[in-house]
Amino acid sequence: MSKVKKSFFCQNCGYESVKWIGQCPSCGQWNSFVEEVIEKANGKQNWDDYTANEKRGSKAVALSQVKSGEEKRITTTDAELNRVLGGGIVSGSIILVAGEPGIGKSTLFLQSGLQLQDQRVLYISGEESEQQIKMRADRLYNNGASINNDNFFLLTETSTQTIFQEIKKLKPDVVIVDSVQTLQSNIIDASQGSISQIKECAGEFQRYAKETNTPVFLIGHITKEGGIAGPKILEHMVDVVLQFEGDRHYAYRILRTLKNRFGSTSELGIYEMTDKGMRGVANPSEILITQKEEQLSGIAIAATLEGVRPLLIEVQSLVTQSVYGTPQRTVSGFDLRRLQLLLAVLEKRGGFHFGVKDVFLNIAGGIKVEDPSIDLAVLCALLSSYEDVPLPQSICFAGEIGLSGEIRAVNKIDQRIAEAEKLGFEKIIVSKYNQSVKQSRQKFNIEVITMARVEEVYQYLF
Repeated sequence: MSKVKKSFFCQNCGYESVKWIGQCPSCGQWNSFVEEVIEKANGKQNWDDYTANEKRGSKAVALSQVKSGEEKRITTTDAELNRVLGGGIVSGSIILVAGEPGIGKSTLFLQSGLQLQDQRVLYISGEESEQQIKMRADRLYNNGASINNDNFFLLTETSTQTIFQEIKKLKPDVVIVDSVQTLQSNIIDASQGSISQIKECAGEFQRYAKETNTPVFLIGHITKEGGIAGPKILEHMVDVVLQFEGDRHYAYRILRTLKNRFGSTSELGIYEMTDKGMRGVANPSEILITQKEEQLSGIAIAATLEGVRPLLIEVQSLVTQSVYGTPQRTVSGFDLRRLQLLLAVLEKRGGFHFGVKDVFLNIAGGIKVEDPSIDLAVLCALLSSYEDVPLPQSICFAGEIGLSGEIRAVNKIDQRIAEAEKLGFEKIIVSKYNQSVKQSRQKFNIEVITMARVEEVYQYLF
């Protein structure tokens, strides 16, 4: 029997301390330390007990002698998943997927695992029984046909010792774990879901993934603040972090890349939740723009960019007279501080009295946008509602607003213009300072209007 060691862990960030302290020196949280008993079983790790691989000797190698090559990837039939992973599943990678309860994480990766017909997939569930997973699998369809896969295996187990025994027998090509918070290692004498258990279980799967070159998906929970549950070190250990998000009142879900060692970190995949599983949305611009017969004030279309994917989204605003004293500022899908900045620019540079108005702003479709290029569309939607004058339906906007009221240039303007032309828009207003706009005018059939100041846009539209 090895020596029992006790430690205190911060539940917020995973900081370890030999004694209880009131405030975490790492993240600043108060009263977040809990005591956990750690017991090392003869210094061995679960995966190390079952691996037959020889440990390679470590020695320094000159960088010039290292051969560069493309990572070996498994291409799935899900184009949206391939996009956010940077072109497919990299062999030996460990991927953490987090999202709110009921958002569809288990459904998406059960469906993705069933569609991998050429690989042997092991789906490990610590939350559901085999019958529950089978019932869900029977509801899933792909291109109108039910999905059958004889290479798909289920394991309902939480002990990592038992899991790695089964893994050694089965030798899967892909492993999906649902969820990492339900796993329990016999090395750590702590409860399921604790900081030390999550860290140890993730570490065991990381060693397994790297030594056997097998990709592992870890599905994780999130906290009430929206962060990934468990220690922050969990995000540092894995190769890819995906956030699955969306409003449960809408049918659309967004798979967003937060970290990717093998590709871009600003990619986006959009899914539609149906009774037959998750359906990838190939052209999200069409679903994010409301189809309406009459022109309404307070609506503007923004040409934004997520990773390398151009999107046209609808910005809706409502400006009304304040009757409760302090004006309200309510936003959905947009940064509240950014809205206050744009209102200050309109107040100072344009002389509009937004200080006595209630302002409500919504990004249609339930998505969240961080691209500063939608500033111009937000500003035009606010002015349209303020004046109660509808904007033309054939016009869209792409530009960032500076504090002095200037329209700043945005990147990859050609992709934005091409997307607007593809969806039938006749005009797009962009910054005068975009260098490639002169060439864009000759390449596209859409009319590209360049402006330098907010005042020019107001005079042109109203």
